[in-house]
Amino acid sequence: MPALRAEPEATGGRRSVVLAVAFFVVAVVTSYLPGPNQQQIASAIRTTALRPFITIQRSLVAARLRAADVDVLRARLDSLVGVLSTMGALEDENRTLRSVLSLKRRIGPDFRPAELLRPGTPGSESMFILDLGASDGVRESAPVVDREGLVGVIREVRSHTSVGIDWTHPDFRASGMLADGTAYGMVENRHGAFREEDRLLLNGVAYHATIPDGTPVLTSGLGGVFPRGIPIGRIDGVAEAEAQWRKSYWVAPMVQPGSVTHVLVAVGESVPDDVSDAWPLDSLLTREQILRQERARADSLRTLADSVRVLQNLLDQARARGEGGT
Repeated sequence: MPALRAEPEATGGRRSVVLAVAFFVVAVVTSYLPGPNQQQIASAIRTTALRPFITIQRSLVAARLRAADVDVLRARLDSLVGVLSTMGALEDENRTLRSVLSLKRRIGPDFRPAELLRPGTPGSESMFILDLGASDGVRESAPVVDREGLVGVIREVRSHTSVGIDWTHPDFRASGMLADGTAYGMVENRHGAFREEDRLLLNGVAYHATIPDGTPVLTSGLGGVFPRGIPIGRIDGVAEAEAQWRKSYWVAPMVQPGSVTHVLVAVGESVPDDVSDAWPLDSLLTREQILRQERARADSLRTLADSVRVLQNLLDQARARGEGGT
């Protein structure tokens, strides 16, 4: 039996030439056919010989469109993340400004809104600078308050700015009383091991007085520095008792100075003696209520962050499918 031999290359070349000539003849003949016949032939070729190529082309176009859609959605998601990251700060600032303006309406024209800045230098952690000064009517020993209560007091006044101390300063003193006026004392600062552990102490309370935890402590108006009725804090347990004739109580401050950015400062000489109407007792939240609100707000932010992450994963999966199809 003779061995099989490879077909000569000349035969393959002749076949290619024959096929090329055949396609050329078909193309020339088709060009002279009537329009309807040309459409029928073209449709037959598309549904037979060209069908795989047309399918591949459609898949490529669809993949490009999906990739473009993913890019658009990703850009929108990035914009949404950027907006959400800035909206939180803007919302907090707007809430603070609204509360300060609301307090301004309640407390009267003797207090003016000001922006509070921190010097940021070592040793000045308990001091702040306001953008109002002597030209605006600010004077030394003027009280500084915000929506939650007493922030501090002005120590130095310049032409257009003023310098004050908050309750974390060692020299801070304020005459305090219970909201019902049954006990009085001097509120002083007590430093902790860390700044976050700084607390207030209500000194000089009569020994027989029993003050429940959570009782509001307000300025008493005695001493002529602070008007009566500014919230200072809430009773947070007995600190010490001396010789069975007086007690000291820890006071949880209403205001956290590190988070304060906008305040009201007393101006002029005619500061009212009593401003208790500006902080109704039923509006003073307990620490537990504040913590519950903060937890609810944090839960809402976490839920929103989870939704954004799910959307990000879906976009990544869509992009991966689009690239796989390509």
